Amino acid sequence: MTAPLPDPLRVREHNLGVLEKLGLPLPPSGFPLVWEAEDEVSLRPRDEIEARMAVLNVVLACCFGMPQEVAIAWLLDARLLDRLTKAETRFVVSGEGDQRIFALQYEAVFALAWLLGIAMDIDPMLPAAEGLTERLPNLPASESYAQWRGRTLAAPRRAVDAAVQLDLYYCLDWAYLAAEKEGQALPGLVDSNTIGQRRWALEWAVQLYGPFQNPPTGWEEVDLSV
Repeated sequence: MTAPLPDPLRVREHNLGVLEKLGLPLPPSGFPLVWEAEDEVSLRPRDEIEARMAVLNVVLACCFGMPQEVAIAWLLDARLLDRLTKAETRFVVSGEGDQRIFALQYEAVFALAWLLGIAMDIDPMLPAAEGLTERLPNLPASESYAQWRGRTLAAPRRAVDAAVQLDLYYCLDWAYLAAEKEGQALPGLVDSNTIGQRRWALEWAVQLYGPFQNPPTGWEEVDLSV
C-alpha cells in the first residue's frame, strides 16, 4: 500500500536546516529533490528487510572469520542463499572480494534495523548503537533465522517517515563528502562512509512512485552517485 508524500520543498528546507545546525556545507541551488509533489511511497515488506539484514549479518560474520561452510549452511537452513547478491555470493562462497568494503555495511544494517523499529535512532553524529549486534541473529550460538524472527519485535516505520529520513541522508551524503574534500572538521563521530551506507539502506528500502521515479532496484543496483 502506498501513501502520499509531504511537500518535498518543505521537507528539504527542514533537512537543510539540520545541515546548517551541524555546520556542514549546503548542497548547491538546484540540488535534486528525492521526490516530486504528488508522488507516493511505500516501504519494502518486513520480510524483505529482515532477509536483507540477516544476509548482511552473515556477510559481516564472514569478514571476521566465520567459516564459509558454516555461513552457507546457515543460509541454506534459512532459505536465504538465493538472497545473496552476486558480489556477496563470491565473497561468502569463495572468499573473493575486499572484506573491508563488506565490513562497512554494518552501518547499512543499522539503518535497516531503524526501519524495522528495532533501533531507536540513526543520529548522523553517532555510529551504530552498541546493542545492535544483540538485535541480529546470534550466529555463534547457532540461532536460526526463524528463532531470530520469533524474538524480534519489529514494528516497521511509516513509509513517509522513512522517506523523510532518506531525503536527510541524501543531503548529508553530499555534505559529508564536500566537507571531507575541503578538509573541514566533521560534526560528529562518523564519516562519509557511515552516511553513505545508511543512505544505501534507505534508498533500497524506500520505494517511490511517480512519473519521474525509477522502479525499485536490487541491493547492488542502488545508485549513490546522484
